[in-house]
Amino acid sequence: MAEAKKTTVKKTTTKAVKSAVKKVVAEKAPKMEKKMGTLTIDVLNAEGKAAGTIKLPEVVFGVKVNPALIAQAVRVYLINQRQGTVSTLTRGEVDGSTRKIYRQKGTGRARHGGVRAPIFVKGGVGHGPKPVEYKASMSQNMRKAALFAALSSKVKDAEVKVVTGVESMKKTNAFAKAFTAWGVNAKNRNVLFVLPAHNEELFKATRNLTGVCITPANMLNTYEVLKHKTVVFVKDAVEAVEKTFVNNK
Repeated sequence: MAEAKKTTVKKTTTKAVKSAVKKVVAEKAPKMEKKMGTLTIDVLNAEGKAAGTIKLPEVVFGVKVNPALIAQAVRVYLINQRQGTVSTLTRGEVDGSTRKIYRQKGTGRARHGGVRAPIFVKGGVGHGPKPVEYKASMSQNMRKAALFAALSSKVKDAEVKVVTGVESMKKTNAFAKAFTAWGVNAKNRNVLFVLPAHNEELFKATRNLTGVCITPANMLNTYEVLKHKTVVFVKDAVEAVEKTFVNNK
């Protein structure tokens, strides 16, 4: 009977495995980089056509998204928006006599000490709200990191647009047409329009547009970025954001 041929198994060393992995990674690296994309996006004019490109600063628009930090920043912002000015009058603060309304015993009715008690009409409020200060704090570095994470998430979702040529637009109708050209539907418009600095004329031209919130670059915050579906930057506002939150230490 013929003997079966012995099959030789080539031993694979750890060094060989590492070498093979490096080779595969090197081959796929360009494809992965192309899939992830870059931070270079088109700059749109008022007609919605590309008028050049701009590379967004990576330190602001290309950081790792931290959901926990973003949630904390939003929570702190909303807490600080609470005014806590509601107030009610207690029985010691309402107008009314302090006399005992009737004698303690013998009437068959419940005992009462005055007409200003909470159970009477025009009486005080029992355990009602009083003014209170709502305040929460967050370090400056954490606020910046949360803002950068929120902007980076918007870039990854293709919800950031950069536009130019809006300084000469003074009419609300012109901005309405421009937002449509920029891909923002008028029916469900939800836009944060970021300017390099406060501009009274542009503010008046956009304030009547439904779903448009205008803000200068130095007032940008995490909550407003996440609240709006699309963030539209004027071209100079991108540099203003970097100057305000990165270079200004």
